[in-house]
Amino acid sequence: MTARRAYDDMVSAVSDQAAVSLLRWLRRQLRQPMPSREHLEAAVEHDDPAEARRLVATMPFSDAQRHHVSALLDRWEAGRGER
Repeated sequence: MTARRAYDDMVSAVSDQAAVSLLRWLRRQLRQPMPSREHLEAAVEHDDPAEARRLVATMPFSDAQRHHVSALLDRWEAGRGER
C-alpha cells in the first residue's frame, strides 16, 4: 500500500475536520527527516492518537503550535468514540 493510499484511507475513516487537519499535518511531518517518523506514521496508520500525542510531545513547537496540535489530537480522540 502506498503512503498516499494509506493516508487517503485514514482520512476517509475520520469524519471530524480537526482530525483530518491533524492527519494532513502529520503527513507533512512524515516527509521531514526525524527519528520518530516511522513511529508517527504507524500511530496514524493504526488510528492511535495516544501514541501520536506521545510522539508529538517530543517535537519542538511554540506554545501556540503545541496548543493547536493538542486541540486537534483531542478532537481526533473524541471522534474515535463517535464511530
